[in-house]
Amino acid sequence: MSRADLLTELRSESRRYLAAYVLFNQAVADHLGMHATDVQCLSLLSLEAAPVTTKQVAELTGLTSGSATRLVDRLERGGYVTRRRDTTDRRRVMVELVPAAMARFGALWRELGADWDALFAADSEPELALLLRHMRRTTELGRRQVAALVARQATG
Repeated sequence: MSRADLLTELRSESRRYLAAYVLFNQAVADHLGMHATDVQCLSLLSLEAAPVTTKQVAELTGLTSGSATRLVDRLERGGYVTRRRDTTDRRRVMVELVPAAMARFGALWRELGADWDALFAADSEPELALLLRHMRRTTELGRRQVAALVARQATG
C-alpha cells in the first residue's frame, strides 16, 4: 500500500476513532446522568496535581469563562466538586474534587479501563511507545485546533 493510500485510510479511520470515542463518552455521561463535557472535565481535573481555578477549567476544556463557570456549577450541584477560597490569595476561588464522588467516578473508569488494558496486552514496548507518541501528538494538535476555533469564533 502506498503512503498516499495509507494516509487516506488513516484519515478515514481517525474519523471513525474520534466518532467512536465521542459516542463512548456520551454513553458514559448518560450512564452517570451527566453532560458529556462534564465527564471529560472531571477526567481532566483528576489528572491535575492540585485544585484549579475556574479560569484553568476553561483553559483545560477550551470553554469560554462563562461556559466553564456553568460547568463548575453543574459539577458542584452534582457533588463532584466544591469551591473554596485560595488560602494564599483570598481573591481566587479554587475548584476542588470531592474524593467520595471521584471514587465512584474512578470505579467506573477502572471497570471500563480493564478492556483497554486487554486491548494493549499483546503490544510490544516499541508499539506502546509509538501509540503513546501518537496520542500525545494528537492531543496537542487537538488543543491547537480548539484554540484556533475559539479564536475564530471570538473574532466573528
